[in-house]
Amino acid sequence: MADSVAVKPRGAVTEPAHGGHHRSTKRSRREARAAYLFLAPWFAGLLVITIGPILASLYLSFTDYSLLEEAKWVGFDNYVKMFTEDQRFINSLKVTTIYVVVSVPLQLAFALGLALVLDRGIRGLPFYRSIFYLPSLLGGSVAIAILWRKVFGADGLVNAILSVVGIDGPGWVGDPDYALSTLILLHVWTFGAPMIIFLAGLRQIPSSYYEAASVDGAGVLRQFKSITLPLLTPIIFFNLVLEIIKSFQSFTQSFIVSSGSGGPADSTLFYTLYLYLKGFKSYDMGYAAAMAWVLLLIIAGLTGVNFLASKYWVFYGDTK
Repeated sequence: MADSVAVKPRGAVTEPAHGGHHRSTKRSRREARAAYLFLAPWFAGLLVITIGPILASLYLSFTDYSLLEEAKWVGFDNYVKMFTEDQRFINSLKVTTIYVVVSVPLQLAFALGLALVLDRGIRGLPFYRSIFYLPSLLGGSVAIAILWRKVFGADGLVNAILSVVGIDGPGWVGDPDYALSTLILLHVWTFGAPMIIFLAGLRQIPSSYYEAASVDGAGVLRQFKSITLPLLTPIIFFNLVLEIIKSFQSFTQSFIVSSGSGGPADSTLFYTLYLYLKGFKSYDMGYAAAMAWVLLLIIAGLTGVNFLASKYWVFYGDTK
């Protein structure tokens, strides 16, 4: 008599063999170990280069530390001294604030205006994009800062041009009334990066919007106010946040133009330059660490305010 064969009910799920499940688990573990192995250098860099120094600077900001002696705990003395006794700190904060408040809007306005011109479809657009982007690449370099000091010096190019029309110009970088203005102008000149971003945003606006507006009789200014500007607000917001952060961190221009002193009369004493002077000239590293944390809080606070305020003026599609 033939052996009976058990028939498995239709729809029944076949359980995987124990050996297959074990092999799958081992393979998953090997892949996980390989992934962690490849990620290990990044984690090491994050710990040693980023998190470690951040925590160390936070500790040092509560100490009296000169790099040459052991750090001594002083609590909040560095922070209290900053705002109650150190007039140069207050002045550096004032100079940097003026620099940011004036230079950032001027730079963004200039970048947007130039992007609007380039968006008209001129011939050789890639070439012009590259040329206009160069200032952003070079503007923060030591060479450009040295060149700027020469151009705006007492015997520089600017005064040479002014003398042609009978104007005896001042020594711009050596005059407290004009020195900061030359650095603001240098920042405005580095318009390339925001201009490229603005241009990319303009290219994303459908031309049908402008065609419909033209049919309704809207002029160029009306189209800019009602179509271009609202649809560009996310791009404007993005550039605004980035440029504010970058401007507060400006250092090279002030250091080179003022020969590392912040002069004349502390008129170009940027916050970061004063931080450098306290840490690496006066060897007051604990105080410099406290200044760095105050700067971090200022930038974080302004960024947070920008994000909170963005809901009132930034448009994303049909919503603010």
